[in-house]
Amino acid sequence: ILLLPELALSGYPPEDLLFHRGFRHRIAESLARLRNTLKGIDVVFGYPEYVDEVIYNSAIVLRDGVVKANHRKQLLPNYQVFDEKRYFHMGAVPTCFEVAGVRAALLVCEDIWTPGPVAQAREAGAEIALVINASPFELRKQATRERIVSERARETGIPVVYSNLVGGQDELVFDGRSFVVDAQGEIVHRAAAFAEELSLVECQVEGGRPVAWSGRVAPRWSDEQVVYQAIVTAVRDYVTKHGFPGVVIGLSGGIDSALVMAIAVDAIGAEQVQAVMMPSRYTSKMSLEDAESMALVLGVRYSVLPIEEMFDATLETLAPEFRGLPQDATEENIQARCRGMLLMGISNKTG
Repeated sequence: ILLLPELALSGYPPEDLLFHRGFRHRIAESLARLRNTLKGIDVVFGYPEYVDEVIYNSAIVLRDGVVKANHRKQLLPNYQVFDEKRYFHMGAVPTCFEVAGVRAALLVCEDIWTPGPVAQAREAGAEIALVINASPFELRKQATRERIVSERARETGIPVVYSNLVGGQDELVFDGRSFVVDAQGEIVHRAAAFAEELSLVECQVEGGRPVAWSGRVAPRWSDEQVVYQAIVTAVRDYVTKHGFPGVVIGLSGGIDSALVMAIAVDAIGAEQVQAVMMPSRYTSKMSLEDAESMALVLGVRYSVLPIEEMFDATLETLAPEFRGLPQDATEENIQARCRGMLLMGISNKTG
């Protein structure tokens, strides 16, 4: 069985696209194409299910042109970044189907966070729970996911397979780290963080119940590792999903812009990054040397565009307005705006 994430067919979150007729038509076309092409394996994925004027956040099981099961998400999150009650109607019943002699329950994301839906599935005869998710990254969220899912497994005595989305979408980033807990709530498999992969887990079935698992448990990362990779993933997908040919960065010789450049290089590669140093009368020799050294170390394209003439011309234009007033942060901010205009010009011209 292949288990794909929540709303994998449309992407998450689709938001107001759900109300667009063309979007609805493309969902229907894609479903029809998948029904005709998925052969020899049970495939579970999330999709927006349209029933007349009602929309459900659903999980479907397809095999050899047949819909084996369809589950409508029972619990709709409506807090923080989630506003699913604006778009979706709630499902009301558990959904089970048979795969390889095992009775499996389907759940969608929020369904696993409270005991009710899993308990319902257990009462309906489920021997394993398959949960598809689009759970966004938060610092230390993985520990919370694993704790909650382990609780559900111990409460019901059934293993849980948890598949999560990976990648950046708008202001959200998804960290993957899909995992499996056995009936005792122990982690028997964990996929890598922020990596798209086909993560294989095998289980031995005895008497219709999964009893022994063979997987690999990817190590947990430090907070610094996971935050850095979250930013890299978000930048990569923002740039590539929009089809931008690269990025341009203002380099100062300081730590902040050096870190931004490192993120950009790790996200999309040095060949797609341009760094621009824009010195003024206040720029130290050390800053110039450090900026050049950083660009050379990372192998990015590097330009030096002095802003002194722009800065002087701006101050000269503003002199009648500034007459009799002391210098302050205004002049510093004018420098920043000169630099911003140059970066924007490069960005506009090159795309």
